[in-house]
Amino acid sequence: MRLTLASTSPARLALLRSSGIEPIIVPSSVDEDAAVAAAEAEYGGPLGPARIVELLAKAKAEASLAVVRERGDDVDLILGGDSVFVVGGIVHGKPHTPERARERWLAQRGATGTLYSGHWLIDCTGEEPRAVGSVASADVTFADDIDDDEIDAYIASGEPLAVAGAFTIDSLGAAFITRIDGDPSTVVGMSLPTLRRLVRSFGHDWHALRNRAGAL
Repeated sequence: MRLTLASTSPARLALLRSSGIEPIIVPSSVDEDAAVAAAEAEYGGPLGPARIVELLAKAKAEASLAVVRERGDDVDLILGGDSVFVVGGIVHGKPHTPERARERWLAQRGATGTLYSGHWLIDCTGEEPRAVGSVASADVTFADDIDDDEIDAYIASGEPLAVAGAFTIDSLGAAFITRIDGDPSTVVGMSLPTLRRLVRSFGHDWHALRNRAGAL
């Protein structure tokens, strides 16, 4: 049983490897802004964070499915994921620029926000693909004594620019987080307990995905 990951996220890859799973990487090409805008136009208003991450996780998984079908690859399970961070009622994705990352850190130090991680799993082991999605969330509290120099140094590292909420809990950003309420892997970018539940919902054993040396 092989898992295909529709993502190039180092954090998601590290989480899977920590569980003994070496996935097949099939990056998806999805215009996230366009996908959300189209869904909001159809819905008639802004989508909440949980709907956004599930929508984008689904889009990524389906895009990877299209790629493997075009190549004629045999696949078992395809996983798409997406994350956003909500603090002060504002939904934040990746900041991309140092200026935006700094604005967010000045606003979120000493505050508590919620990280939402969407999951979309496609089972290709039967005659027709089956799919299921789920969203996990966890609350993150930041230290209230983070000074401007620490923020600037963290941003200069480049780490916050390409992650939802402009922070990590598994690398340099961990020192600035004082509390997590919920599954910690959710904050990294993918809830392992949620993924296990989705895998089992199709009748597959979680341990059947373990394929890394020493994890069998």
